[in-house]
Amino acid sequence: MVNEFTQTMLGIMVAVIMLGMGASLTPRDFYLALKRPYGLMIGVISQYGIMPLLGFCLALLLTVPEPIALGILIMACMPGGTTSNIFTYFSKGNLALSVLMTVTSTVTGVVMIPLILLLYAAALDLEIPREDLISVLIVLLVPVAIGMTIRKLNANAGAVIEFGGSILAVFFIFFIAATWIPQNWQFLMDTTPATYVAAIGLGLVGITIGYLFAKALRLHPRNARTVALETGIQNGPLAIAIIVFTFPPETQQSIMAVPALYSLFIVIVSTLVTLFFRRANTAAEQKMPDSLL
Repeated sequence: MVNEFTQTMLGIMVAVIMLGMGASLTPRDFYLALKRPYGLMIGVISQYGIMPLLGFCLALLLTVPEPIALGILIMACMPGGTTSNIFTYFSKGNLALSVLMTVTSTVTGVVMIPLILLLYAAALDLEIPREDLISVLIVLLVPVAIGMTIRKLNANAGAVIEFGGSILAVFFIFFIAATWIPQNWQFLMDTTPATYVAAIGLGLVGITIGYLFAKALRLHPRNARTVALETGIQNGPLAIAIIVFTFPPETQQSIMAVPALYSLFIVIVSTLVTLFFRRANTAAEQKMPDSLL
């Protein structure tokens, strides 16, 4: 369960994170996205094709209560987050492609998240408050629009906000560890191992499938790493915010279990994957491809 203070802090932090995401965007980003629709297609397939299907399979195959299954689906249907951009940079991936995929999945999320989430929830006979979900998504996109406006009016201010949002996205993980986990410690001790399998597997398997998907498309190795990380690293803060502001308090604890644990474990998984990618990086791969894809 989330107390009033934690709920307020979560709302503020998610708003700032989304503001920073918006501040990273310029009209040129959208021009590049439209100029290279192949990149848009890969981003949409990765975030709203591969990951929701993976989440559905985990919720279907693992023996978990319905609220936990709902949390798995919500986490799997989230767009990419700014954390993926950070790990892409350190793994020597294609940062421009990472930002493009994050932007694409976030902007299209207002339509795709409710559509895909309701589809899979219906298949599992799970209840989702549709109107509340759409309202929260629309409200959370307002900071993105404000960030874009600030970046257009003042590039320096936009850069500062972008950096702050990225740092806060990392701090968000520590905030969850320091607040939500102690408040729900007994619940985490009593929950089934399948909950932890889902929380870890969603990111790890997602990254693996994303990488295999990119290799099947014969993408440049740096782009393949980027697609892998963008596929498996979802926007955990957004998932938690949706749950907090959409579902009643008495159901939040169980639904938030996988998103909260995912947000913690994905940092460990992504760090290990990044170290692996850096070791695999060869001299021939140092040259950036001529285009994003």
